[in-house]
Amino acid sequence: MRLSELSPGKGSKKVKRVGRGPGSGHGKTSCKGHKGQKARSGGTKCPGFEGGQTPLQRRLPKRGFNNIFRKEFAIINLRDIERIADTSIISPETLIEMGLIRDIKDGLKVLGDGDIKRKITMRAHAFSAAAKEKIAKAGGTAEVI
Repeated sequence: MRLSELSPGKGSKKVKRVGRGPGSGHGKTSCKGHKGQKARSGGTKCPGFEGGQTPLQRRLPKRGFNNIFRKEFAIINLRDIERIADTSIISPETLIEMGLIRDIKDGLKVLGDGDIKRKITMRAHAFSAAAKEKIAKAGGTAEVI
């Protein structure tokens, strides 16, 4: 293979080379016209700029509140726990291994949707009142980690 044998790849487009003299057709002003903001280097305004008018994102009222201390729990329902057959002690690590939850986040919370019919020991960071009641009713224990 020689340098003279190289050819552009299939489907490639020719790059517009600007500022390479008058013979190229893109010389002198490099396709930018004469003077003005768009002819200068760094001469574009940011998205949302409205020519000095107050931008839309500043005119609209801000609503709501973002709590920076909010805890986001990975949640699981009792109906999902009931499907786990062979283990009597269930912890966040076993749920990750079985693929029922992906990430613990700030902790695991057990919710009371569904029923549980067997005795289990459930270890989690938080429980809903209904979940605690149903686990205790089935003879199991709800341990807070």
